[in-house]
Amino acid sequence: MDPKIGKATLKDNQYVENLEALFPNLPKRNDIFDSLQKAKFDVSGLTTEQMLRKDQKTISRQGTKVAISAIYMDLEAFLQRSGLIADLHAFCQAHSYDALVAMTIFFNTCNEPVRQLAVFCPHTALRVTVCGVLERSHSPSLKLTPAPSIHPNLQTYLQGNTQVSRKKLLPLLQEALSAYFDSTNIPSGQPETEGLSREQVDKELDRAGNSLIPGLSQDEEEPPLPPTPMNSLVDECPLDQGLPKFSAEVIFEKCSQISLSESTTASRSKK
Repeated sequence: MDPKIGKATLKDNQYVENLEALFPNLPKRNDIFDSLQKAKFDVSGLTTEQMLRKDQKTISRQGTKVAISAIYMDLEAFLQRSGLIADLHAFCQAHSYDALVAMTIFFNTCNEPVRQLAVFCPHTALRVTVCGVLERSHSPSLKLTPAPSIHPNLQTYLQGNTQVSRKKLLPLLQEALSAYFDSTNIPSGQPETEGLSREQVDKELDRAGNSLIPGLSQDEEEPPLPPTPMNSLVDECPLDQGLPKFSAEVIFEKCSQISLSESTTASRSKK
């Protein structure tokens, strides 16, 4: 309820005051908060999967799923957990998540909130897109500072704007998914990529894009695209000007020529 935190609304304050008036024998507000806060931040004895599932939300688009978990401890301590990367891989595979965003939160010695972010994603293109949207966001601005990472698939940040909670982060991640699919839409007529890994898909999309931009050559082993067949309605195709015009006289004359030709052939074969 502290205004400095930026989470409580006027309606929140109104409901809390009404509840306190209805139940005057409740413990003091600060005592209730401290008790709930202690239970909320108690992650002792939890496995990495249990910590990720303890307070988790999920967004998805076109089959791509991103999990957002709140982690109630210092990011540095979380990264030092034994077998963390293997646990993150297993967690994503078990729940079919393409990416995992962990927002850590704890309170420093001055009782001030500290937020940090970790983006885990084995798919390079998706990870780069998500991180790019979060880094460039101005509404709200997260004021991210990259932190040392322990693995190429994991990007970590210190979050300067502690008022940006996970609830405010969700629209940014939706925006990141939209940007990702906008950049990976396969142009009409391109071969399907079923069965390919996401990295292979990204490579094929890069090649397709380069072939459409003048001055950018494809890899040498890539054969040139075949010419468009003339039975398509393209420029300079005879059918592009419409069907040829026929009349009854033309058809009758053509049939007469065919009959005459067949008669001549038959008489020659008898001789």
